[in-house]
Amino acid sequence: MSDDVRNVAIIGSGPAGLTAAIYSARASLEPLVIEGEPSSTGDQPGGQLMLTTEVENFPGFPEGIMGPELMMNCRAQAARFGADLRTEKVTKIDLSSRPFNIWVGDPDAAEPTYRAKSVIISTGAKALMLELPNEQRLIGRGVSTCATCDGFFFRDQDIIMVGGGDSAMEEANFLTKFAKTVTVVHRRDELRASQIMQDRAMANPKINFMWNTVVTDVLGEEAMTGVALENVLTGEKTQMDATGLFIAIGHRPNTDLFKGQLEMKDNGYLVTAHDSTATNVEGVFACGDVQDDKYRQAITAAGSGCAAALDAERWLEH
Repeated sequence: MSDDVRNVAIIGSGPAGLTAAIYSARASLEPLVIEGEPSSTGDQPGGQLMLTTEVENFPGFPEGIMGPELMMNCRAQAARFGADLRTEKVTKIDLSSRPFNIWVGDPDAAEPTYRAKSVIISTGAKALMLELPNEQRLIGRGVSTCATCDGFFFRDQDIIMVGGGDSAMEEANFLTKFAKTVTVVHRRDELRASQIMQDRAMANPKINFMWNTVVTDVLGEEAMTGVALENVLTGEKTQMDATGLFIAIGHRPNTDLFKGQLEMKDNGYLVTAHDSTATNVEGVFACGDVQDDKYRQAITAAGSGCAAALDAERWLEH
């Protein structure tokens, strides 16, 4: 255990965490950033943008920028101002004592690895995936979980949307601004979406529906060329040509570490105070997708990371 008590510890290193690091480092708070470790489940430092190819909607890059390059630039900027970045994964945190105790490695160790006066949580959320054989390999090469981010790249193409809720219908309608056709593949014979969202999707001439069907694999080598399908009632297996697969079956916030310690919504997202990033534990702040179940964009995450750093700085001053 380090004998230091850090002014602020930032857990997570996506757009929110790294922006919080830049702001708190420039405020001379010498933040500790525990950025996570790569894992077989897709977790890695830099967050979801590390799995994205070209980002065209982040302000300041008129020609676009690759997701990993954007995150590495943010990381270098935080380091330049004195952030202490550690490629480690938090395994336990105790928010009941002060200073706050943080463990990496063995969660049963008697002493914590780090201690901090304040904590900024930016652990993000994961888009739920279909767990298909080639799904991860073709992310950014036809497979996407964000229509707002990637829809522009599919102009005049045939694409597939998987999902039956409001988000799926909203994204399917959005995609028709660019796509030639959008085929909604749904495992049931009716949607879960609200009636108004169903009506909008069904009235859109570019949207087709394939009922009682699941995607069983994504086809293609360097880029997606189609999908394998199976009818859940008959077992019939078919293939369908398409250059894009958008998955909208929900998100899961990375909040397991904080269960029983921080207030959460029914869907697991952290609750923050109105007009603030403060959680229900004084000195603990949350930003980015771990508390945002509405927008989930890189730029909104970065903005909330800035807010969290400012909130933590003011809290420490008082």
